[in-house]
Amino acid sequence: MLGGKDKLQSFFEKDIVEVDRETVEQQSAEILDHLKNGESVSFLVVGDPFGATTHTDIILRSLSKANNIVIANNASIINSIGISGLKPSKFGGIVSIPFWSESYKPSSFYSKIVANCEIGLHTLCLLDIQVKEQSIENLMKGRKIYEKPKFMSVSVAAQQLLSCQANYCGESHALINEDSVVVCLLRIGTEFESIRVSKLGDLPSLDYGPPLHSLIIVGEIDEEELLSNKI
Repeated sequence: MLGGKDKLQSFFEKDIVEVDRETVEQQSAEILDHLKNGESVSFLVVGDPFGATTHTDIILRSLSKANNIVIANNASIINSIGISGLKPSKFGGIVSIPFWSESYKPSSFYSKIVANCEIGLHTLCLLDIQVKEQSIENLMKGRKIYEKPKFMSVSVAAQQLLSCQANYCGESHALINEDSVVVCLLRIGTEFESIRVSKLGDLPSLDYGPPLHSLIIVGEIDEEELLSNKI
């Protein structure tokens, strides 16, 4: 993510083939074929190797082809949330917030956040990343033309959450509203990392810089969490 392929090749003293999501999902068999020939294959990913079902599928299928598999667990935002000062043990189910379009505005993530809030748990929101995506028109016409990469900011996530709140049927307004406290995790794990606390209603007008961003909807805070956030 940060050093780039050249830096990795220099460190490992190996040639590295950079593959995109489409290659991993549709051509993983070609990667696994190297194992049948007794070759050693390393598959490097951003974040935890079990963070995506595609990666889990590759591991399961490689079991029948490789004599030995070594898994090196990696850092990810999921095991870095303690840096917020909130206890990892007090988080509920993780949600993903996708980009909305004019014709597609899913909101199932919102009810999951409400469910966490109802029992006092914090919610880690993973924000959408769109890399090498095709428009509907180009996809239908089979044109290999890709959109510019997009990384959701906490500001966009807040706009969508507030829109969900306005349309949600139920008592969620008492749990998630403009005054809800949120923690913005910005570029965590890099030298430019930053952590900001805000009210949900203030976020749409704020610019917290380049990606990657994640958002925590804060539930009930205990005394230890209060003390850690005062350090």
